[in-house]
Amino acid sequence: MLRIASRTLLVVALTGSQAAAQPLRQQIDRLLDQPAFANAFWGVYIQSLQSGRVWYARNAQKSFMPASNLKLYTTAAALDQLGPEWRFQTAIYTDGFLEAGALHGNLIVRGGGDPSIGARFHNGNPTAVFEAWADSLLRRGIRLITGDLIGDDDAFSDTLLGYGWSWDDEVYGYSAQISALSFNDNVIEVRLLPGDTPGAPARLIVRPETQYVRLLNQTLTLPADSALQESYERDRASNTFYLRTRLPMGREETELLAIHNPTLYFVTVLYETLQRRGIQVLGRPRDGDELSIKPDYERCRLLWTHYSPPLREIVRVINKVSQNLYAELLLRALGRERFGTGTASTGVQAAMETFQRAGIDTSRLVMVDGSGLSRMNLVTPEMTARLLAFMYRHPHGEVFLQSLPVAGLDGTLANRMRDGPARGRVWAKTGFVAHVRTLSGYVQTRRGEWLLFSLMSNHYTVPTRMVNEAQDRLLERLVEGR
Repeated sequence: MLRIASRTLLVVALTGSQAAAQPLRQQIDRLLDQPAFANAFWGVYIQSLQSGRVWYARNAQKSFMPASNLKLYTTAAALDQLGPEWRFQTAIYTDGFLEAGALHGNLIVRGGGDPSIGARFHNGNPTAVFEAWADSLLRRGIRLITGDLIGDDDAFSDTLLGYGWSWDDEVYGYSAQISALSFNDNVIEVRLLPGDTPGAPARLIVRPETQYVRLLNQTLTLPADSALQESYERDRASNTFYLRTRLPMGREETELLAIHNPTLYFVTVLYETLQRRGIQVLGRPRDGDELSIKPDYERCRLLWTHYSPPLREIVRVINKVSQNLYAELLLRALGRERFGTGTASTGVQAAMETFQRAGIDTSRLVMVDGSGLSRMNLVTPEMTARLLAFMYRHPHGEVFLQSLPVAGLDGTLANRMRDGPARGRVWAKTGFVAHVRTLSGYVQTRRGEWLLFSLMSNHYTVPTRMVNEAQDRLLERLVEGR
């Protein structure tokens, strides 16, 4: 396990002689029993990984919505069953033949759920992979494709959203649609810059540049002392977006907007990229679900296979930045690897085997997606603690640990616990949906003892920052020891 020195001493649960006079349990009780949390439901479990002693427990066997703490479950199961070097595969086929600089037939992209085709792993260039594919065709002398570009997403089910996801989240990137063919996180990035004067529409910079989406710019530039008012909508089952944000002068804003039909998005941008690279395509981009006759891969020619980065890098993205789509794709890939069918339910079925080995009573665990975006998921703090203990001693435990945000340093904890003793000593996964805030992981005390913890708050109505502060103060107290 990592051993990173902390910085300055800061007693935050209580001050001065109060902290010295009261045992740790009483200090935690005082934090969680504040009047502001009177209607909130807290679950806590803290245990030493060395001695096994439970330092504190509250409602530890009660069920909570975990939000993105569920990603701990998804990534742990994937590392346990697939291993850190496992990779997604995307296969490029043709059902035609090559002759005189032309591919006579269709170019078929058979997806395997790779989440990494896009900007994130390619120095911010969303079409880098497609450009490399174009170069591969050009090296084969191909400058003309007479057929269509077909996207085959049949490796996973066609259910585009997770069970129980909120309809009003659909336009936002964190609720991106799920497909075995996914490109650039299945979003477009829209950067808004103020117009030259108040009253003018904002200027838009869109990445990637594509005709796949239609943006209706109904934005407005406001005086500099005005408040930002964000508004984005997308017609259901379409790619027409309505941008109605009110943007103050002197301010920029960037939003990730989720597209509809990731498979068609994938092959459309591939089509546009090939055209830009000098490869003419006479056909059109097509979602394979449109076809009355599916490709017969026994008779097709495999041109090449594209591999994702290894799973160790995929889980790092999932946990560090809490990437929902990556988690959903990984859960379905786990189901397909184990049972031949890429659905959320087969992924959960496979994952339960890991949870059972971790000593979790899976009859009381409810898992319906891979990311935790659904409010239908239910776990207990004690279950989460058992999973954390299992992964701490797992052969791939270091990969799991390194995937977690570090307090005050990176990921979703970069701006929390930045100045206190917990900086660099807490490795933990955050979780948030409305009225749910969770934080679970590991902490190293000043004395070098490793603890696991799971902090879950449901049903609070105060600002989320108040829950954050309570969690942070509790962890800073743990760093100082009992």
